[in-house]
Amino acid sequence: MTDTKAVVRVEHSDIVLTETVSHDPSSSVRSVSEAGTDPTSGKFFYHIESSDFSRFEDGLRNDRTIGAFERVSETGDRKAIYRFEYTDEAKVLSPVVSAANGVILDMKNEGRAWVLTVWIPERTDLVHIWDYAQRNGIDIELLRVNEYASLGDTDAGLTDSQRNALLVAFETGYFEEPRNATLSDVADELGISQPAASGLLRRGIKRLVVSSMMDDSETPD
Repeated sequence: MTDTKAVVRVEHSDIVLTETVSHDPSSSVRSVSEAGTDPTSGKFFYHIESSDFSRFEDGLRNDRTIGAFERVSETGDRKAIYRFEYTDEAKVLSPVVSAANGVILDMKNEGRAWVLTVWIPERTDLVHIWDYAQRNGIDIELLRVNEYASLGDTDAGLTDSQRNALLVAFETGYFEEPRNATLSDVADELGISQPAASGLLRRGIKRLVVSSMMDDSETPD
């Protein structure tokens, strides 16, 4: 099986929360991946960072894409998790991705633009996203696309954490020459420390080498 992970940038005034981040330029918005992106749930969770939550919430009240909101919890200095409900005026990509049997792994803002990391079974499924964008006047740009035989189908003895670390390192360009990402970048993407990320990569690479290059009779050091 071939997996495809694409990173795209989209921009339109009716994409959810665009008016809010325009009202509060200090705000940084990122989806809560562990909450999922099921478009039928009716509620969507985001990590919010802002220097002024009052200003951010003023933006929410005047944002025609947001029907209701709630600050669920404070997660640190100038950081919180919010829950939103969208209005019918909101342009939402998650149903389009779901219809293509995919999922939005991550969504974050870059000013008024949004960067989405999308997993879909095949590269050709990206056409559904592009068709929706063109029909709705959404500016869309493909930033990166990676295709690979799923590591989940290998018998390399990788743990889930090692497999995920290797994929993140590959997709961010850590293995490129010259490197397009540092160990710090990989650690940030994984949400762990640099030493922990380094250990996962070393052990994962070792398992792949053992699995692909050594006979059953050979034993790694």
